[in-house]
Amino acid sequence: MPATLLVVDDEPQILQVVSGILQDEGFEVVTALDGETALKMAAEEPPDLVLLDIALPGKDGLEVLQELKAKNPVLPVVMISAFGSVENAVKATRLGAYDFIEKPPHADSILLTVRNALEMARLAEENRRLRLQAAPVREIVGKSEAVQRLREQVRMVAPTNASVLITGENGTGKELVARALHAFSHRSHKPFVEVNCAAIPEDLIESELFGHEKGAFTGATSRRQGKFDQAHEGTLFLDEIGDMSLKTQAKILRILEEQRFERVGGGRPIQVDVRVVAATNKNLAEEIQRGAFREDLYHRINVIPLQVPPLRERRQDIPLLARHFLQELARENDTPRKTLTPQALEALANLPWPGNVRELKNFIWRLAILTPGPEIGLPDLHLAPEAKPAAGDLDRLLALPDFREARALFEKEYLRRQLEEAGGSVSALAEKIGLERSHLYRKLRAYGLEPGKEGEG
Repeated sequence: MPATLLVVDDEPQILQVVSGILQDEGFEVVTALDGETALKMAAEEPPDLVLLDIALPGKDGLEVLQELKAKNPVLPVVMISAFGSVENAVKATRLGAYDFIEKPPHADSILLTVRNALEMARLAEENRRLRLQAAPVREIVGKSEAVQRLREQVRMVAPTNASVLITGENGTGKELVARALHAFSHRSHKPFVEVNCAAIPEDLIESELFGHEKGAFTGATSRRQGKFDQAHEGTLFLDEIGDMSLKTQAKILRILEEQRFERVGGGRPIQVDVRVVAATNKNLAEEIQRGAFREDLYHRINVIPLQVPPLRERRQDIPLLARHFLQELARENDTPRKTLTPQALEALANLPWPGNVRELKNFIWRLAILTPGPEIGLPDLHLAPEAKPAAGDLDRLLALPDFREARALFEKEYLRRQLEEAGGSVSALAEKIGLERSHLYRKLRAYGLEPGKEGEG
C-alpha cells in the first residue's frame, strides 16, 4: 500500500506543486492549510510522513512539530521554509524534525528526502517489531492431552497462510490461541489486529472494518483507516464472528476471495494482504441452518478448525494454571509470589468453573489479593463468596428521590452481580438476561463493568 503523506502549507500553490510531485511518484497525499487542521487530521488518521511549513497562520510550524512529536515520537517530519536559517534548522532538529527543505522546493530534493525519511521510519518500526518478536510469547498452559494436542496444532498451522476458525466456550482462551498463531507465523513482525464483532454496533462495523472516506456519512470529517488497513501483511482476528450480520459477512467473504476492499464512501479498490483468524462460541453449522450465517463464508474461514477445550475437560491443568496466575500477578505487581496448599489445589480442581479459564484466573487473583499471608489454604477459598443483598439495600434504593438515579444504581448492581455469576462471559449474560449483546456491551462500558480479556489456555 502506498505511503500517506500530509503536506501542510498556507500557500495553495505550494500545496499543489508538492502534492503533484509526490502523487506522480505513487504516494497518497492529503493537505492542510494551517497547523490546527493538520494536527486534527494527523490525530484522526496518522500519516506516514509530514511535510510541514514553518510560517503558518495561528500555530507556527515549530509548535505543530512539537505537538506532532509529542503524540507520535516516531513520525518523520520534514520542515519546509522560505526563510531558511541555521537557527530554524537547529530548532527543528532539536524538536525531532528529520530534515529541512528550503522553498521553492525542488522535485529531486523533496523525493530524496521523503524516501530517506520513510526508509528510516521503516527500519525503526522493523527494529521495534523484532524486539517484540523476541519477547516471550504467552504460552498455552497445561499438560493435559487436549492442550498438548492444541499446542501441536498451533505450531503446525501457524507458518501457513490458511484461514483458521477457533471454536470454544467463553473464557477458554480463544484469543490466546489466535495470538499464538500470529506469534509463530512469518507475519509475527507485522500487526496483530483484533475486532470484537459483537461489541461494535451494526451501523458502525463496516466503517470499523473497512474505514471510510471523508464525508461518507454524518460525522465522517476525514478519511479513516479500517482494521483491514491496519492489519496489512499481518493477522486480523475476528472474534465472535458468529454475531456478524449477513450483510457484513458478504463483504468479508468478498475480501477473502479478492484480497481487496473499498472504504465506506469510496470507489477505489485497496489491495490488502491479511491472514484472517476467526473465533466464535456458537455452533456455526446450526447458525447456517437457521439462516444466520453464510455457508460460503463458513467454508472460507474454516480451512483449519481449532477447538479449545473447556476447563472441565482438562481438570489436571487447573493446578498448573492456578500457579501460573499467581506467578503472573506477582510479576505484574512486583510483589512476592503466593503459594497454594495441596488441599486448596485439589479443591480448585473439583470446582465446576462454568466461566472456564477466565473465571479461574479472576478467582485466583482475588484470592491472592485478599489472603493476608504468603500461603493460600482451603479455608481461604471462601474469601469471595457470591454477593448477597445486604439488609436495607432495597429500602435505601426506594428512598432515593430521583428515579433515574435509583434505576441506574439498580442496573449497575444487577449487571455486576449477573456478570460475576456468568463468569465474566458477556455472551452468556446476554442470553441469560435477554439483552442484545452490543446493547449489553454499551451498558457495561457505561457502568465501568467491562469484562477482562480471555485468560490463559
